[in-house]
Amino acid sequence: MICGGCGRLRSDTATSDENQQSQLSAAPGSGQEAPGQGDGRENVPMAGGAGENTPEQTGDMTGTGTGAPDLREQTWASEGPGTEQRGGEQGARQRGAQQGGAEGIEELVEQHLAAMTLEEKVAQLFIVLPESLIDGVDHVTAAGETTRKAISDIPVGGFIYLSANLRSEEQVKAMLGNTQAYSMERVSLPMFLCVDEEGGSVARIGGTGKFQVPVIGDMRDIGETKDPDNAYQAGAEIGSYLSKLGFNVDFAPVADVLSNPDNQVVKRRSFGEDPETVSRMCRSLAEGLHSRGILSCYKHFPGHGATAGDTHKGYAFTEKNLDELKACELVPFQEAALEGGIPFIMIGHLSLPNVIGDDTPASLSSVIITDLLREDMGYDGIIITDAMNMGAVVQQYSSAEGAVKALEAGADVILMPSDFKAAYKGVLQAVESGGLSPEKIDESLRRILRVKLNMK
Repeated sequence: MICGGCGRLRSDTATSDENQQSQLSAAPGSGQEAPGQGDGRENVPMAGGAGENTPEQTGDMTGTGTGAPDLREQTWASEGPGTEQRGGEQGARQRGAQQGGAEGIEELVEQHLAAMTLEEKVAQLFIVLPESLIDGVDHVTAAGETTRKAISDIPVGGFIYLSANLRSEEQVKAMLGNTQAYSMERVSLPMFLCVDEEGGSVARIGGTGKFQVPVIGDMRDIGETKDPDNAYQAGAEIGSYLSKLGFNVDFAPVADVLSNPDNQVVKRRSFGEDPETVSRMCRSLAEGLHSRGILSCYKHFPGHGATAGDTHKGYAFTEKNLDELKACELVPFQEAALEGGIPFIMIGHLSLPNVIGDDTPASLSSVIITDLLREDMGYDGIIITDAMNMGAVVQQYSSAEGAVKALEAGADVILMPSDFKAAYKGVLQAVESGGLSPEKIDESLRRILRVKLNMK
């Protein structure tokens, strides 16, 4: 999920025309990293996830190599200079390992882990706004030498893009293609190139008027048809244009059951009030995305549909106990865990005092992430936080504290910390001081690598 009104963004390109021109001439594509006006995750509180509470904010369960969608047929839009030189030998090993199936992937995962420094491993645990990595621009709209150097310095696991980053088909293809090439050149791994494209009110591409793509309506309307084929078609339509543009992750579907009719955060974004209907519709939409090479992400565990309040702005909670959640809100997530094939589950920032025992946000709670989702429900995919720049987190924790607490609780990926570089340094320091174990970092990296290596 992504939260819209969170803080002001920095910039990602040089501000002078001369610097922009030199970047463009050096980049393996077109477009430009142009300065824009800051908006802080898109500056509109919207509902739901890492940049989701506003129509410009964002916000898992993954098959560990066998259950995750196999996206190996996907090709990247462009290859940066040096990719062949740096990654050719490793690429050949990867292709051989993939042909060997799950055992080959596991061998390749261990090879990557052994070759990575601690700094590289920790960087892979973050999906951030491009502006968080690149100083000097308000809205990144191209990927040139500035982006290349930033990725070389800190090879993050992925970028999340807002509508301000996305201007036209040609521009997006060039930007994402170059970005992907720089990641391959640096660490021989693709980046997660992510967007919140749910359909309806949360869409960065469809309905903006900038792209010639189908406009998908609210999931609420699709849910009311009770026909999973309609959800599949919506997922396939969205997946088709996202894949064409160069994305590989969509933070969708919304798996929240709307059990609180007064909830305004996911009201039109949810498939409805019936947990079985929501479960079937989510599975079908995810399969539609997967059919087009796009990884899906169920959100917002353990269920935002029962809450009062808005985590984009601050505190949101539900008084339900665990048995009540299992009978309703957890049903779609439990199906995802049992059936497999869902690459990500996103953890919301909602509080559950009758489950956790206090007001700790779910995204920072080992009771919710490790005890419930991992151990009780059996999910072994990538667990990602909702956007960490949302009020429910930043009003109580620094960026470093929030990132460390989320990883300690069992999360694998930190989404959109308010101050990425402080969060990155905080995690490094926690590992170096013994607060976070290297084994925990490697455990999360294995889940990430299994998905990424299946994307090639």
